[in-house]
Amino acid sequence: MANQDIIFTPDPDADSISSDVTTFNGIMVSTQIPTRADGSLELGGITEQSECTLQALKVALERAGSSMDRVMHLTIYLTDMADRAAFNEVYQRFFAKPWPVRAAVGVASLAVAGMRVEVTAMAAKA
Repeated sequence: MANQDIIFTPDPDADSISSDVTTFNGIMVSTQIPTRADGSLELGGITEQSECTLQALKVALERAGSSMDRVMHLTIYLTDMADRAAFNEVYQRFFAKPWPVRAAVGVASLAVAGMRVEVTAMAAKA
């Protein structure tokens, strides 16, 4: 894109059609899925997927000059709202008070069969 005031940080996956983080005027937006450190998808239980998703978010934000304690808003997409409690247990290991503003949204499916969680975060640049 040609917008000089918007910075796009590419996803490390060369085949990805999404930026990892976008920055505008000190505000960063990132969307993450349950990707392991080696780039493969975690398609196990909700706890494992939540851990991989939030760890991927942490890494993406840090690479772009922010951090988890700078997250202002988080949208959580779950394919089963019954998974919300398990997600929240993992969430509390990655975030602390004051909690980011957040919303949990139930969706019929995500991009890959078996994927149970995806998050979109808005953070301030460090």
